Amino acid sequence: MDLKQLRYFLAIVEERQITAAARRLHMAQPPLSNQMKMLEDELGMQLFRRGPHHIELTDAGHMLAERAEELLSMADRTKRELQDLRQGLSGTLSLGTVSSSGNILQTKGIHSFREKFPHVRFEIHDGNTYQLINLLEKGLIEIGIVRTPFNASRFNCKYRPPEPMIAAMTPEFDWAPEKKEIGVAELAAKPLIIYRRFEQILLDTFAAHDFSPEICCLNDDARTTILWANAGLGIAVAPFSAFTLAAHDNLRLKTIQEKSLYTRLAAIWPRDRYLSVIAQNFLEHF
Repeated sequence: MDLKQLRYFLAIVEERQITAAARRLHMAQPPLSNQMKMLEDELGMQLFRRGPHHIELTDAGHMLAERAEELLSMADRTKRELQDLRQGLSGTLSLGTVSSSGNILQTKGIHSFREKFPHVRFEIHDGNTYQLINLLEKGLIEIGIVRTPFNASRFNCKYRPPEPMIAAMTPEFDWAPEKKEIGVAELAAKPLIIYRRFEQILLDTFAAHDFSPEICCLNDDARTTILWANAGLGIAVAPFSAFTLAAHDNLRLKTIQEKSLYTRLAAIWPRDRYLSVIAQNFLEHF
């Protein structure tokens, strides 16, 4: 029994027909059938029952299918680990990032990573948290840098410290210039600019304080939120770290004192997937 036979076997399991499996494997049917007969002879057990329309697995076939997936996955992980070792921590790290994570590039940890591993290339995919989770599940990125809240049950997570939401506005919208901190209720009847990602959280919080917000702009990017506020078009409500992502020279900043609006950036990756040595080192600096 070798890895090639296991790949052939799983192709038949997935296609449920030897003809379809042979077509998928780009080989003729007789050699594939012969490989499966050799596998059954070696194991001394029948793996398939041939029905009128498709193949059914025996109990032994079901057990082998489960083990074959584990063995092939381990073989693939081992190959990637050896490639990492051979490359000496050079190569490409595919990251997904939300728009409100831009200030993480200014942290000492990321600069330290670049200094320690100067030959690592980055491939960045921008999107919202839900889009990045989809890319992770498809294997198109290795790590996603997302923002709470999200369903973390399927992922390993490494969190940054919590941060509050802020209200950012030009002087003409500043109703209390002396205040650096405000309560949620003070945003009632104010023209708000919000990032759609936080729409439901904000609406729930506003409802808990017995008012409906006046939303003058709903958009899909934290940077757009800040830019519109800087242009004097309303009051931006966004995570604290989003403030420096776009032009903000006209803005005054007030921290919103509301625990329900605190969020955290998190680096996430699937629980059941191999993480490259490059990615592991990146997480140590995150």
